[in-house]
Amino acid sequence: MSATMRGHRWAEEASMLGKTTITAVVAIAAAGWVTACGSTSNVGAGSNGQTAQAGQICGRQAAAKPGYPRTVPKIDGGANTLSGAGSTFVAPVMSVWTKNYSQSDGVQVAYQSIGSGGGVQQIFAGTVDFGASDTPMKDSELAAAKSGAILHIPLTLGAVVPTYNVKGVQTGLKFDGDTLGKIFAGKITKWNDPALVALNPGITLPDQPIAVAHRSDGSGTTAVWTDFLTKESPTWVQTLGGPDRSFGKDIAWPVGIGGKGNEGVSGIINQTEGGIGYVELAYALAQNLNYGQVKNKAGNFIQPCVATITAGTQGIAYPRDLRVSLTDGPNPNAYPITGTTYALVYQNQTNAPKAKALVNFFAWVLSTGQDDAASVNYAPLGKDLQGLAMEQVHKITLNGSPVAP
Repeated sequence: MSATMRGHRWAEEASMLGKTTITAVVAIAAAGWVTACGSTSNVGAGSNGQTAQAGQICGRQAAAKPGYPRTVPKIDGGANTLSGAGSTFVAPVMSVWTKNYSQSDGVQVAYQSIGSGGGVQQIFAGTVDFGASDTPMKDSELAAAKSGAILHIPLTLGAVVPTYNVKGVQTGLKFDGDTLGKIFAGKITKWNDPALVALNPGITLPDQPIAVAHRSDGSGTTAVWTDFLTKESPTWVQTLGGPDRSFGKDIAWPVGIGGKGNEGVSGIINQTEGGIGYVELAYALAQNLNYGQVKNKAGNFIQPCVATITAGTQGIAYPRDLRVSLTDGPNPNAYPITGTTYALVYQNQTNAPKAKALVNFFAWVLSTGQDDAASVNYAPLGKDLQGLAMEQVHKITLNGSPVAP
């Protein structure tokens, strides 16, 4: 069977995985954590001789628990259930959070992993208590919200990684943004293209067609990925017709096979020889996919792990509403394709038990919940961003009055 035919078949099958895969993703990703961030072989910050240093950073901080303070005390009278929907990027850690929160506080939080675009639609429709998106809502989207102002509350950090299935090539292949842009624009079509060979001296790359996999649904993961490509690859921007078309949750892909959710793209790559795509790090680990190092703004090739993901928040100027891009950050140790998942919550609530339950849940996620993130390959927000996120929780009101004391 050809790579293209296999990819189409697995796109269909993987798109049906949905929420049933999340438990498996969590378990396998947690088991793979030591391998992901504990080794210094085939990983690191490459071009300037800092490969070993980057590996040591990852290994040293892999199991770190930040112990952030909870600045919002628990409020009595909250509802016993909450509902949310959106980002597949955050689904593995959200699964851990909802389980642990149920055990500690007795509140059931039902989360649908349907993609960031779906999360925005659901919060607009009022069918869930909160949405989740890996990219900030646009001004036009916020203006269209009929039930009032929507807050953006950062929950966690994750890495979007280039994943590939190339015989004989292990984790650690080096990429830069311009080369990735040319691959996804259909301008680089073979694995032994001179651009890839130049980035990876000493590695034998085959004369094999590249089979691109991408998301078929509205996706915050896609928005993070294409935000980076738009910043780093003029070829990508030109091929798509300008920056307004080269970045976003929905892209008119020039080439490739579409899969629904991070689960779907992972399945395509896993079953397609010569395949390349992009998924959140936890999904790459869950399906034993090889993933690459990516050159950052400082010129270093960086391995994705807790330490290098959190480094992406340092040196960022945050606006008051916290809608900001974290890709291509200034920290020389930062993995450059980093994103945060935002909880999307109406600032003014009208149901008292639900309002209290929302404040309680997000206050827990931003304190105790941050300690759980590393177990499934997500990074804590960092002290500064965590404090700003907690300020967003303080802004939630009930009929105009603050919910948090």
